[in-house]
This record gives sequence, C-alpha cells and structure tokens, in this order.
Amino acid sequence: GLVVDGRTLSLIFQGGLEEKFLALARRCRSVLCCRSTPLHKSLVVRLVRGQLRVMTLAIGDGANDVSMIQAADVGIGISGQEGMQAVMASDFAISRFKHLKKLLLVHGHWCYARLAKMVIYFFYKNVSYVNLLFWYQFFCGFSGSTMIDYWQMIFFNLFFTSVPPLLFGVLDKDVSAETLLGLPELYKNGQ
Repeated sequence: GLVVDGRTLSLIFQGGLEEKFLALARRCRSVLCCRSTPLHKSLVVRLVRGQLRVMTLAIGDGANDVSMIQAADVGIGISGQEGMQAVMASDFAISRFKHLKKLLLVHGHWCYARLAKMVIYFFYKNVSYVNLLFWYQFFCGFSGSTMIDYWQMIFFNLFFTSVPPLLFGVLDKDVSAETLLGLPELYKNGQ
C-alpha cells in the first residue's frame, strides 16, 4: 500500500513528478491520499484517468469531495453528518459506506447484464424492421411508397421499445443477490 499526504501531493504536482508517482502507485494494491485539498483529490483522479486511460470511481461524503466526484467517471456520494453536497454532485447516493459492496457487486452486475441484453434486443429489433422495409422496396420497384401506415409504425416502435425495457428492468435478475455477494468474481465474468 501507499499512503500520500497533502504536502507530498503538492510536491508531486508542482515538481512535475506525476509519471513517477503514477509508476509507483501502479505497483501498489491500494493508494491512500490523506490530508489533501479538494484540488489535490481531483488532480489525482484526473491523472489516473488521463494517463492510464481507465474508468475511475470516486467516493466522498462532504463538500471537500465534490471536485473529486465530478472529475471521476462515476461518482458516489455518501449522505451523512458532513452534509449533502457530495450526494448532490454524485451519480449514485448511498446512506452508509457498507452499502458500497452491494451497489457495485449486485446492482452493478444486474445493470451490466440488463444493458447488454437490451443492446442486442434493440439491434435485432431494428434489423428486422429495416429488412422488412428494404425487401418491400424490391417488391414495389423502389417507388418510395410505404408498406406500413404511419400510425402502425409509431405503435410498433412504441410497443417494442417501451415494454421490453420495463419488463427487463423489473424482472431480469440472472443471478441472485446472495450469490453475487458470495462470489464477487462473477462481476468480472459479465465484462
């Protein structure tokens, strides 16, 4: 592990030692920045995001974490004694730090699986619809006439675009929450 305080971060960013700091941080399993200013927090997130080209997640519970949360790809605010500024600036809000595990492992896995299925669904829905119109143009001699009435087209798109996402969002859970919490490696298998 690596523990870096605010003074050291100031020296790193003012002295142009970002690459060396990042090389050292990559060798560690965890990096902890303590006693740092909001500017330092956001600079560390931007450095990691820009140099390593990875997705970043920032977690904060107070007003001093807002810039870090906004600099990250995904921000999580913890509502608590320090106010609601971090929650207001974040993408997701949790009430306690202990809920982070369930948010990432369970809801993250379910969201990833649902989105993957819905992308495939929309792709095939549109391919079938466009194929139908494409082959009809051969039948009518490319006159530009429509095969389907305008209202039927709207109903088709509305029905097949709104109902399946609602059903998937409510009913689709490929693995139970208990299994996902017991086997965290299932999160990587989805990716």
